[in-house]
Amino acid sequence: MTEPSNVAYQVMWNRLISVVEEQAQALVRTAFSTSVREAGDLSAGVYDVAGRMLAQAVTGTPGHVNAMADAVPHFIRRIGRENICEGDVYITNDPWEGTGHLHDITMVTPSFFDGKLAGFFACTAHVVDIGGRGFGADAASVFEEGLYIPIMKFADRGHVDETLVRIIRGNVREPDQLIGDIHALATCNEIGHRRLTEMMEEFGLRDLDGIAAFILDNSRRATLERIAALPRSSAEGEMIIDGFATPITLKVRVTVEEDRIVTDFDGTSGVDKKGINCPMVYTKAYACYALKVAIAPEIPNNAASLAPFVVTAPVDTIVNAVHPAPVALRHIVGHFVPDTVFDAFDKIVPGLVPAEGAGCLCNFQVSLRPRTDAPAPPDARRSEVLTFNSGGSGARPDHDGLNATAFPSGVMTMPVEATEHAGPVIIWRKELRPGSGGAGKRRGGLGQYMEVGAREGHEFDIQAMFDRVDHPARGRRGGKPGAPTIIAQDDGTLMKGKGKQFVPHGRKVMMAFPGGAGYGAPEDRPKAQVKRDLARGYISAEMAQADYGLSEAEIDEVRQAVARGENV
Repeated sequence: MTEPSNVAYQVMWNRLISVVEEQAQALVRTAFSTSVREAGDLSAGVYDVAGRMLAQAVTGTPGHVNAMADAVPHFIRRIGRENICEGDVYITNDPWEGTGHLHDITMVTPSFFDGKLAGFFACTAHVVDIGGRGFGADAASVFEEGLYIPIMKFADRGHVDETLVRIIRGNVREPDQLIGDIHALATCNEIGHRRLTEMMEEFGLRDLDGIAAFILDNSRRATLERIAALPRSSAEGEMIIDGFATPITLKVRVTVEEDRIVTDFDGTSGVDKKGINCPMVYTKAYACYALKVAIAPEIPNNAASLAPFVVTAPVDTIVNAVHPAPVALRHIVGHFVPDTVFDAFDKIVPGLVPAEGAGCLCNFQVSLRPRTDAPAPPDARRSEVLTFNSGGSGARPDHDGLNATAFPSGVMTMPVEATEHAGPVIIWRKELRPGSGGAGKRRGGLGQYMEVGAREGHEFDIQAMFDRVDHPARGRRGGKPGAPTIIAQDDGTLMKGKGKQFVPHGRKVMMAFPGGAGYGAPEDRPKAQVKRDLARGYISAEMAQADYGLSEAEIDEVRQAVARGENV
């Protein structure tokens, strides 16, 4: 058989990317959890027979995809190559061999072609409930955080393990939803397998060895070229975040070498008593992502393009928490890893990375139940509702920060309608938070206001998963900080940024999500852009005057133009 040309291999590479994108979209269409359907908290990828990631779907999050890149070899090792059979489907939610916490289900399916193992498909999705205490930071060990599923066979030669299904159903609050998600995960891998089979038949391939070598060799070469163009230098970065009960210091040293970049988190705070600890696999995922978007964003993500980014951290630091540390909210610390890395990298290559943003997602989960302070109506019911929301992203060297946009996670904010459909919850308010973006030559992105309550006859617990209450996003190169997070009940009672908190019948929770920080000195921002921000309501007249030096006459001019319906 004639070896395909480089052009043919490039076509196949693009085809593989489309295969895994269809795989991901199949998961979005069939999943039961709103976190998958509405927020896109998932990942999908294809791997060679050695377990090396060849292509990932554009749909998905860096934490899932980059962590899942390390997961497939664990599956191969645990299952054993001699036990890998056609029709198998494997499953786990192991935080250390999966993607960082029990709420992520990872499934791997071997793909056979003409009776021979050709590769693997893998996918991950965040599920709303996995039992235990529920999604939150309150646990003192991973044993409290939910049902643990070791790497095992969900299906053996096409036969689902019904004993496993019964164990899962008996240990979670939303059994139909979770089992539906698991079947959706298995189905999306099957879709990937079918499309791969079609591709191999179309191109006359007997295995993926040739295309794998082409993808990995070119990706490795391109990434090394980008690294070689950087100055050989080393710098430290540091940031402080709220933590659970006490602040946490994240510290990193980034060192650019000839053929790799080493990121070392020595000096970072130790493991926390509560569930905000981050396994190394998740820290590595976001540290690699930060550097990759800085120097090689257009190089496709795969095993070879990730390999030159080496990440280390001392064991029992909060970024390298080991079993049995509680890790349910590992995303909070993990989502601040990029800003910490950027703090160091900005000293090596100035003018490239953004200012700090909101960082972690502004998530909360509502556990609703019939009111207990008085008789509840007959239609009152228990329900678990998880919603993903975002603060503002940091300003970039040449562009303003994005409003209410998740960075670095990339998941989407859930629509109000989908959230209210999931249970007896009411979102009374959801809108941009004026003035929350830090001032600068480039303005930080705005956060959001949200108000949440329950339908008549219900009370609820809210699991807060917020940060930036005491440590708002810091500006870069003279930019001002973003606004902090605020959470309180509608009677003025302040609430904690993390943990399960009771909300009685009739009360609302009022939340203000943080803004991204500014980039560059505010006095350097063009006046036309300041006037536009004022006209759109992104900043107040007081901010326009105090931060940007707009005169009273100029402010009145903007007001009059808005009153006339003119564009500013």
